[in-house]
Amino acid sequence: MYRTNSCGELRLKDAGKEVTLAGWVQRVRKMGGMTFVDLRDRYGITQLVFNESSSKELTEKANKLGREFCIQIVGEVSERQSKNNNIPTGEIEILVSTLNILSESVTPPFTIEDNTDGGDDLRMKYRYLDLRRNPVRKNLELRHKMTILIRNFLDNLQFIEVETPLLIGSTPEGARDFVVPSRMNPGQFYALPQSPQTLKQLLMVSGFDRYFQIAKCFRDEDLRADRQPEFTQIDCEMSFVDQEDVLEVFESMTRHLFKEVLNVELPAKLRQMTWHEAMSKYGSDKPDLRFGMEFVELHDLLKGTGEFSIFNSAEYIGGICATGCSSYSRKQINELTDFVKRPQVGASGLIWLKVEEDGSIKSSIDKFYSAEILEQLCERMNAKKGDLVLIMCGEKPNKTRTQLCALRLEMAERLGLRDKNKYECLWIVDFPLFEWSDEEQRLMATHHPFTLPNPDDIPLLDKHPEQVRAKAYDFVCNGIEVGGGSMRIHDGALQEKMFQILGFSKEEALAQFGFLINAFKYGAPPHAGIAFGLDRFVSIFAQLDSIRDCIAFPKNNSGRDVMLDAPSALADKQLTELQIKVDVHQEN
Repeated sequence: MYRTNSCGELRLKDAGKEVTLAGWVQRVRKMGGMTFVDLRDRYGITQLVFNESSSKELTEKANKLGREFCIQIVGEVSERQSKNNNIPTGEIEILVSTLNILSESVTPPFTIEDNTDGGDDLRMKYRYLDLRRNPVRKNLELRHKMTILIRNFLDNLQFIEVETPLLIGSTPEGARDFVVPSRMNPGQFYALPQSPQTLKQLLMVSGFDRYFQIAKCFRDEDLRADRQPEFTQIDCEMSFVDQEDVLEVFESMTRHLFKEVLNVELPAKLRQMTWHEAMSKYGSDKPDLRFGMEFVELHDLLKGTGEFSIFNSAEYIGGICATGCSSYSRKQINELTDFVKRPQVGASGLIWLKVEEDGSIKSSIDKFYSAEILEQLCERMNAKKGDLVLIMCGEKPNKTRTQLCALRLEMAERLGLRDKNKYECLWIVDFPLFEWSDEEQRLMATHHPFTLPNPDDIPLLDKHPEQVRAKAYDFVCNGIEVGGGSMRIHDGALQEKMFQILGFSKEEALAQFGFLINAFKYGAPPHAGIAFGLDRFVSIFAQLDSIRDCIAFPKNNSGRDVMLDAPSALADKQLTELQIKVDVHQEN
């Protein structure tokens, strides 16, 4: 046996036992004629003792150990004289009688400790070393625990796990596909699935009734902290259900996860907020409700009532009230102005108003408005003594609301209001079925083209499709969209109409989705589904700012795997087999 125990399980009750341990050397300390070695494995750390008086040869061998040497020892468990209350094994140590070096290690490029000296790029390059660190390992253990809980929960509700293929056909809607050339079908390509959407709908037509899959998905899109080119979904579909049935099941699953993993009790019924309300109050379809600072619309009060031309020409004017921030200096306000002018936000400026502690009002627009209007503004904003009002305006209401949302979140960050130990979850419902794409110059499906229109709005499809609401829903936690889904179209004629509105000819729709349209001819049940981002879910529970640290081998912000050096060029022989010609223009 390589080991009789792990490095995290021995306790004082085990004193006197002979044990065999194996693991990695965390550190070596020499004190007089004794050498202390901290031995680490996945389960914890145990202190080893080598005593020169017992065995000089063994101690000399221990003195040559370096960090991350992989070793095996045999020894006796003994009570530790100088106890360490910071680790579970801190009351014992091992008096080593045998040392076997299994594998030597060069000096690692960064310290394998909780607070490492390695930067992100270095840790990603040596990810196999980074995974030895407690924080990263714990994130993956958390991911494992959540996955097991999810599987068991859904299994108890008679969901069946079905694996769907990873090599499928490309679809024109949604994000860009990753494509895979086919050697046996020259000039033709598979796509990696952005989700198993149509396949799980076909499973419902097949009568499987309740499906789930911990599914790997792929999207060729720009990256950020909560995106990776490959990610994992908790993908689910149900037959013979309405929207409330789906929300009830997956609200229960979420409540189960919070209770079992974090011992947090969510409310018995989560709040539902319409898309329109979320955009009006928070400028986002994934509002962070851990703090207030709701938007207040001001155009009826400020447009045309003063000589400020910027407000007089604006289509939207809105503000937020930052409690207790009237002490902000001109420098701090300029920093906020620079923040909203950044390309990522795209605003042209920021208006401010302070209610001083003595009740007086100071504002960047006080010369354009009467004292009465400014007092009405304070009343509308519910601004009290010591508060700061921040106002933004623009020609496009939703664009300006999005900019004001960025400012709201920045202020909350500055004021410490985004507490990671607080959880505010809700459902966003009644999304618009379509949204206008400036890039495509046409209506696009807000979620995907298989989303059921709200039955009350179906008469609007012909002349006012932009007004149609979707039977769609997103699950949001702490300002993060964790999951989303919808009722599906199960009527072939309605599905064809959706394709028509989206600009597909009948031939194009049949070429891309004929398999689904044809399947609907054979008695398709009413069905609905949802998919949760497992990576995002785990990152919230682990209180991470990025999903990368809960993925074993993530990509960097450029979509590269710096450890495997992927993507990389193919050999000429491979390209020839695939009948692909690559022109590479290099500039010297």
